[in-house]
Amino acid sequence: MSFRKLAALALVVGAFSAVDNAAAEQVIRIGAIYPLSGALASSGAESKAALELAQSIINDPHPELTGVPLAEGKGLPNLGGAKIQFVFADSQGKPEIGLAEAQRLLEQEKVIALMGAYQSAVTKTASRIAEQHGIPYVNAESSSPDLTERGYKYFFRTTPTDETFIENMMQFLDGVKEVPTKKIAVVYENTDFGVNSYRAVKKFADKYHRDIVANIAYAAGTPSVTSEVQKLAAAKPDVAIFASYVSDATLFVRTMRETGYAPPVFLANDSGFVDSHFVAEMGPMVQGLLTRDAWGTDVAQGNSILSKVDQLYLAKTGKHLNDSAARGLQGALVLADAINRAGKTDPESLRAALVATDLSAKQIIMPWPGVKFDAKGQNEKGTGLIRVFQGTEYRTVWPAQYRGADVKLNFPFTWK
Repeated sequence: MSFRKLAALALVVGAFSAVDNAAAEQVIRIGAIYPLSGALASSGAESKAALELAQSIINDPHPELTGVPLAEGKGLPNLGGAKIQFVFADSQGKPEIGLAEAQRLLEQEKVIALMGAYQSAVTKTASRIAEQHGIPYVNAESSSPDLTERGYKYFFRTTPTDETFIENMMQFLDGVKEVPTKKIAVVYENTDFGVNSYRAVKKFADKYHRDIVANIAYAAGTPSVTSEVQKLAAAKPDVAIFASYVSDATLFVRTMRETGYAPPVFLANDSGFVDSHFVAEMGPMVQGLLTRDAWGTDVAQGNSILSKVDQLYLAKTGKHLNDSAARGLQGALVLADAINRAGKTDPESLRAALVATDLSAKQIIMPWPGVKFDAKGQNEKGTGLIRVFQGTEYRTVWPAQYRGADVKLNFPFTWK
């Protein structure tokens, strides 16, 4: 055979090889916006690790996760085994930067969908850009109810909202007999998360016949909360409900402890109070602190799939899953499942697949009945827990079926 023919044959073989490799290495890119620097960087890092674990579960075989869509195989079978890749962007915890990063991910990185952004205020701006572009946005952690009240077509939320979580609080308080629970104070940061938390407390306090005796809003990221603590102490509530991200949560604990004030029932609306940084630093001081939650290692221990996913996260990060990380992981798995069922990556096919999502309890990694979106894009099957800080971790106390025999509630709350 002549040199020219050999060269031509080599080009043909090379071309086929390149096509085969391209098909084998097809990557589906998804944008993910989180606070990876600034005051909330520890929370953002946990969410990032959760999405990276979801990426591994989808791209690599995990036969131990029987029943979880895509976990047992390799890649997205309906797209020829394509892999997913999360492209991360740093919101710095700021809505305007979240908006700019959403625009960059869509227009420059050419992602097919967006996830994030932990904070409700950042999710609000970032998802607006996605809606304008007609690109699906799956939110897994932001709980402000109004996010699914905007009439958006491409916004889907897997997590329960603060209305679900706050009503869970009221139901739990109905069962507390050791101390009064009628008078409530609400302390909240003045962005979407905090403001909507207060609105939910007001709504369900009325429904459950409780009185709000203090409404204390503060500037998120404030350097001092002394005046807020003084107002709280002066109101003499039975229950103090806090809606704060991690830096503010830490500051409130330090300030209350230094001034000697402790609310009889200290109840957090999750967020900063379950951040691993807060748990490690403040845990010894806040024995008996209560929080709403959606995940628990003790709950996971009673469920094979939940426990195995928790162990995977522990092996990756050295930490157990917490509420926000677990919800982020679940949201990523829901989005990947929808992409696979769509069999395409165009926005309308993906949106249709998200609308058709109907996962059972055995197909998810959360202690929920499942995932199914209502007409507004809200998962109608999400539920919450109430947990108490005991020892070195939170333990589940409500609903009763998840409460361990050694879990104790000590009222009134006191500093340790």
